[in-house]
Amino acid sequence: MPKQKTDDLVQLIKSLNRAEKRHFRLFVGRNQASDDILFLQLFDFLDKYKEYDEDQILRKLPAIKKTQLSNLKAHLYKQLLISLRLLNRNNSEDIQIRELIDFARVLYDRGLYRQSLDILQKAKTRSQRGKYYALTLEIIEFEKYIESQYITRSIEGRAEELTSEALAINRILTDTNIFSNLSLQMYGLYLKVGFVRNHKDHFYIREFFERSLPPTPFNELDFFAKIYYCQAHIWYHQMTQDFLMSYRYSWRWVQLFREAPDLKLLHVPLYLKGLHNLLNALFNVLYYEKFEEILTELKNLSAEYNISENTNIEGLYYLFWYNHLIKKHFLEGTFRKGLSIVPELEQLINEDRYNWDDHRIMLFYYRIACLYFGSGDNANAIEYLNRIINQKNPDYRADIQCFSRILNLIAHFELGNAQLVEYQVKSVYRFLSKMEELQAVQQEIFRFVRRTPRMRRTELRQEFILLKEKLLRLQNDPYEKRAFLYLDIISWLESKIENRPLQDIIYEKAQRRRRNRTPLPPG
Repeated sequence: MPKQKTDDLVQLIKSLNRAEKRHFRLFVGRNQASDDILFLQLFDFLDKYKEYDEDQILRKLPAIKKTQLSNLKAHLYKQLLISLRLLNRNNSEDIQIRELIDFARVLYDRGLYRQSLDILQKAKTRSQRGKYYALTLEIIEFEKYIESQYITRSIEGRAEELTSEALAINRILTDTNIFSNLSLQMYGLYLKVGFVRNHKDHFYIREFFERSLPPTPFNELDFFAKIYYCQAHIWYHQMTQDFLMSYRYSWRWVQLFREAPDLKLLHVPLYLKGLHNLLNALFNVLYYEKFEEILTELKNLSAEYNISENTNIEGLYYLFWYNHLIKKHFLEGTFRKGLSIVPELEQLINEDRYNWDDHRIMLFYYRIACLYFGSGDNANAIEYLNRIINQKNPDYRADIQCFSRILNLIAHFELGNAQLVEYQVKSVYRFLSKMEELQAVQQEIFRFVRRTPRMRRTELRQEFILLKEKLLRLQNDPYEKRAFLYLDIISWLESKIENRPLQDIIYEKAQRRRRNRTPLPPG
């Protein structure tokens, strides 16, 4: 068994909880005649030692020969998946539908055609109710196959009925695939580019999106095509920094599920993603009250749906929950209070319980660094920023990598590391030039930091004022304002000018926003 497959087996065993391990042992006991089952011995060994050591396996389990090991691992992996499928089938509607299709196939193979069609009808009703259109099409094709070969319960018009159903489902699937493909392509662009940096980026993304967007009106689409329609528009408006439009499409997405509560519980990951997008949009338009309301809706999902039954859903829930809980503290200006989240989040990341990808973890590190920076703990901010900076050749989110280096530079400046700052300015400048990320905001920050070692302390306040004036002029530039989304540099400068903690400055701004808030337009 190749090394990758071996690693997959070990990872699968590590992911099992106590109930799943117990079920597997009972499953093996019920389905295997021999008391001396070699693949179960291998399972017990890997469960106990957590690491794969072939020499130790052969030494501890003498009944297993080296030539058997590859096949045993493959067989164990398959048996684990069968056991998990049986255990979790009651929590997965599509697994139950596939099981009905399998039953229909068994009956068909035995020549019991009417019984087979009866079960297919039940499966089709459930798949249509849950919008599992690919399964619906498979069922219809099976029905057509039986009806075309055997005189069963066929009635007049049955052929036309099945043909009409197949054509309708094909149209739905075609629309859904077109919009899901576009959504995925826009996400790929977002990972590569982040927010648009210049007119060239904006032109390229707009041309690509408008060229790829199908002409089908929203109201003519089915449920999932509407979801992917919204998702594609969200990525587009997110990248072009039109956050109000991003809010509108996110709101529309969540409303689709609110209007179909049964689908919300059948497709929890998509509902979670909709709430996540809506919270992102509300954060970017700085609408705290609505953000808090939707965050409560996200929190309440764990009471409405038993998220612990599905590791994927549980992982997505905590990914989005911690993400937006941190952002809540950003909106409130309560950075020091937000640090209480860090130990439990760090534990989840280190345990790797939910297989969060490097991109998601990098974003957590950046936001944790911002919590520490906002609370005045620059040393810990630098520690988390270095986890991003020291990644080897990451090919995603160049924007986060670049602003991590700028924030790292400012944190070292705060600590008074003059020589290190002077060296890092040149290094970061070269890095940003290479990544084509160097913009007017960064250049102004570099000019300021480069001069600071030669300034007298009495001159610093005036230099802070001058830098703030320059940056305020850039804040509304459509291609410069992106810098202020990653780092509230204006509030930091105000804290230096007024000689007050950064957290106090941001907290007061948050309070003023809440007092002067105008309602958002309908989604």
